[in-house]
Amino acid sequence: MESLAVLISGGVDSAVVVHLLCEQGYKPDLHYIKIGMEGEDSSCSAEEDIELSQATARKYGLHLEVTDLQQEYWDQVVGYAIERVKSGLTPNPDVMCNRLIKFGAFEQKIGYQYDKIATGHYATRVEENGKVWLGTAKDPVKDQTDFLAQLDYSQLQHTLFPIGHLMKEEVRQIALDAKLPSARRKDSQGICFLGKINYNDFLRKFMGEREGKIIDIETGKVIGHHQGFWFHTIGQRKGLGLGGGPWFVVKKNVKKNIIFVANGWDTQLQYGHDFRLADMHFITQNPWSEPPHELPIQFKIRHVDHFMPGVITLDDQGYHIHSDLPIQGIAPGQFGCIYDHQARICYGSGEIAIYKDY
Repeated sequence: MESLAVLISGGVDSAVVVHLLCEQGYKPDLHYIKIGMEGEDSSCSAEEDIELSQATARKYGLHLEVTDLQQEYWDQVVGYAIERVKSGLTPNPDVMCNRLIKFGAFEQKIGYQYDKIATGHYATRVEENGKVWLGTAKDPVKDQTDFLAQLDYSQLQHTLFPIGHLMKEEVRQIALDAKLPSARRKDSQGICFLGKINYNDFLRKFMGEREGKIIDIETGKVIGHHQGFWFHTIGQRKGLGLGGGPWFVVKKNVKKNIIFVANGWDTQLQYGHDFRLADMHFITQNPWSEPPHELPIQFKIRHVDHFMPGVITLDDQGYHIHSDLPIQGIAPGQFGCIYDHQARICYGSGEIAIYKDY
């Protein structure tokens, strides 16, 4: 029988993974990865997570190991986030945490000892033509393939997603029926970055504050002030402190520290129909034998509960995605995640980039 490890988080999803594997006759080792940053003002929820993970381990008579990857997390994920923010981009540290820490540093330290690593992600493995592909989850609302779309092929091959074929309510019911310690625990937001630290507090600590103008992009008038472009992202509505809204952030001038906003729910300035991807990363392989030209795909540009239809083309600026439907809040620095036209297989993702004439 294969040797298995489970990345356990203290939540209901990974606990159900443990239960299902034990039902199949496995005795997996459980590993809790500690990634939150230490310090009085940056406490993480690790204590409660570890207690619940320990209770799950005891219930099934399994070994639990806590692996401290805080330094790796700091050097790689936090460093990535700060560098992107300084450039005026909107980082997605959770995608990089999966690639570099949960499936990266852990694999190099411990994971390589096991035949497979199981996680509580809502995703599936699809085996076709002798290859393994990252498949979407049965539950489209909970699907987490966008968080996994920067994995490489060896990482995917080594990973199992035992709950990807279940709806969230089915997972919760399994936990209740099995009386798992975390059965009634509320869902986290699926975000590992910083634990429970306020993101703006994190930015303030490393970037400070610098007052800048908020300008109405349609009239050119200064209508308010902000404390630094790094606190704001394209598509943002809340936290601007402006009356007569809604106001949406539609553009940033990083050099001059200016935020441009547009007014109204129906303002077309918060929408776009096109974006391009820099450094497109394919998980398994490039699925197209010829450069794609307006091939139908589905995509996501952030962690949302639905896929969007579009077409993909390879041109001199890289991969270009167009959708006839309006795309809200296209934020350079975020990842655009690309799927087949049925949203069945996730091919990979690339960082959303600014057009040269932007």
